[in-house]
Amino acid sequence: MELSIGEMLMIALAIVVLFGPDKLPEIARGLGEGVRKMRGAVDDIKTEIMKEADNPVSEIKKEIDKVKQSAQDYNPLADRKTETFINEETPKKIDLSEDDSHEGPVSR
Repeated sequence: MELSIGEMLMIALAIVVLFGPDKLPEIARGLGEGVRKMRGAVDDIKTEIMKEADNPVSEIKKEIDKVKQSAQDYNPLADRKTETFINEETPKKIDLSEDDSHEGPVSR
């Protein structure tokens, strides 16, 4: 809301007529103090809102980073390889050309 110069002069003239020229400095001081308090309260509210709005976002970012790190560290093949070598012996290679019992597609 913006006031033009004419509107501000009309307000000032109404204040002078209603309260008198002696009370004008006291009224101006009171208005200035009220405006300062209002600005301070608005700044405090803005600060609180920004703190509250920032915290969930930063917590979510931290959780995403944890999940990314876990995904990078996780290697399912490493676990499978160690299980395979521990639980099973290495299979022996069989030469099928020397095995007479084999009935595969080997021509003789």
